[in-house]
Amino acid sequence: MNTPAGRPAGRRIAVPHGSITSPDGLLIVDKPAGVTSHDVVAMTRRLAATRKVGHAGTLDPAATGVLLLGIGRATRFLAYLVGADKTYWATVRLGQTTLTEDADGEPTSAAGCPPGPDLPTLIDAALADLTGEIMQVPSAVSAIKIDGVRSYARVRGGEDVDLPARPVTIHSLARSGDLRPTTAADGTAVVDLDLEVHCSSGTYVRAWPATSAPPWAAGRI
Repeated sequence: MNTPAGRPAGRRIAVPHGSITSPDGLLIVDKPAGVTSHDVVAMTRRLAATRKVGHAGTLDPAATGVLLLGIGRATRFLAYLVGADKTYWATVRLGQTTLTEDADGEPTSAAGCPPGPDLPTLIDAALADLTGEIMQVPSAVSAIKIDGVRSYARVRGGEDVDLPARPVTIHSLARSGDLRPTTAADGTAVVDLDLEVHCSSGTYVRAWPATSAPPWAAGRI
């Protein structure tokens, strides 16, 4: 199910209430797609029979992978972990953009990206230009607060949100495997590629194709 702004809603899983309070510690969760980070925290609170649960960094609802939680007094350690570097694997679609800059959003443009013999070279050059210390504009459909209101909530309300660029560090950014020319549901010629990104905390991987890539490479995660 999607919200009015195309942001996927959470899919909280029913879990039993723990009979005893969990001991303090760190919990590594392999988050499935369709579940928000807040949903995982809420379910863990119920299972662990304690309200004192937090996480060391939000994953998008569609993202899968490691979500690090702290329980009890271990939540104190999260402040030291949230700023750690991270590695992501993502699939990018070039030639089509969406409202939420990911596969769950409604398409907003479809310029297309016809495959050509020079495309791999152009992509590799663009990735090299985006490696190192860069200024990145975060996704407007994000949890960043503007005057106390989440950015995605403002987008849902019909506001145009322009977030300022912020410094991030891309330690490495490389494509994995071959390019995959295909056709989108609306008939647009697009190209899918897989990326491996090693980056600093605060990097919005899905913001890269929409806000940082050259015009010919505009797309979404």
